[in-house]
Amino acid sequence: MRLVLDAIATILRALLIPDRRKLPVFALALALVCGCGPRTDNSRVRLEAPEERTTMSPGDVFRMSIVGERDLPEEYQIASDGTVELPYIHRTHVAGLEPQQMAALVHDELVRRKILVDPTVVVNVKEFSTKRVTVLGQVSKPGSFALSPGLSLIQAISLAGGFNSIANKDRINLTRKTKSGARTVVLSVDAITEGRSPDLPLQGGDQIYVNERIF
Repeated sequence: MRLVLDAIATILRALLIPDRRKLPVFALALALVCGCGPRTDNSRVRLEAPEERTTMSPGDVFRMSIVGERDLPEEYQIASDGTVELPYIHRTHVAGLEPQQMAALVHDELVRRKILVDPTVVVNVKEFSTKRVTVLGQVSKPGSFALSPGLSLIQAISLAGGFNSIANKDRINLTRKTKSGARTVVLSVDAITEGRSPDLPLQGGDQIYVNERIF
């Protein structure tokens, strides 16, 4: 607070100085004002937690492994009709299933067809094609990006190429659709990268807008 008062006093004194001598004094006063404000964090931000829906849809990419079967592909993509070509059991409809349900389906088919006795099947979604986040404003490569499990605010901005030279890292708008309607909060990325606030997980449909820095 004392620094703010000192800066104001400096500005008032500058008004009494001849024009040619004002610029350095104004610059000093401006630096004092900009540097003495409170450091922003996200502690007062109230935003509903992301919805944890992992139902698979056409276009989604997932990883599947069958323990002990080393020569099988690891990544698969669900076709537009909701099916996927899988080892041993061939084309199977999986759209609408959770990863654990798909793992159980593959297990049961392998046992029913007497291909394996009691296999351990693990399925993890790599990328949700129908669930996307949008990053706009002062970033290098604005656009829409597929949601991956655990995608955070910092990671989404990185996907968009990071901040450009005029980005305001203390004013990031995040808009999320909730049960009560769309809600927008203002976040500080500096607070996250400096460890003063945790990173925020995203959900499909989130919109991020990076504001321009005011000089």
